[in-house]
Amino acid sequence: QVQLVESGGGLVQAGGSLRLSCAASGSIFSMTAVGWYRQAPGKQREWVASITSGGSRFHADSVQGRFTISRDNAKNTVYLQMNSLKPEDTAVYYCTALYGVNQSSWGQGTQVTVSS
Repeated sequence: QVQLVESGGGLVQAGGSLRLSCAASGSIFSMTAVGWYRQAPGKQREWVASITSGGSRFHADSVQGRFTISRDNAKNTVYLQMNSLKPEDTAVYYCTALYGVNQSSWGQGTQVTVSS
């Protein structure tokens, strides 16, 4: 079972930036995909961004142009650079990984709060 640990959340003013990190216990290079989801209070968890083993990146329309997913294979870490943050980006952000045969793991989440 791959363990994922998120970090980098916090409180930031609207227009500011944060970089989230997701450190994996295994090689992210061999994982099918690693992604970020978020869940705001009273709302369903929603997909934010993903990066595949081949390096392809995908971002939700709501964050396109503001957020960027990337990875450092040597550090087994995936990042989510978040710029031009808005109050509606406030949520708990979760890292998830797909690997092996239909296996997946989730991190414990990191809180991001954007004040207006």
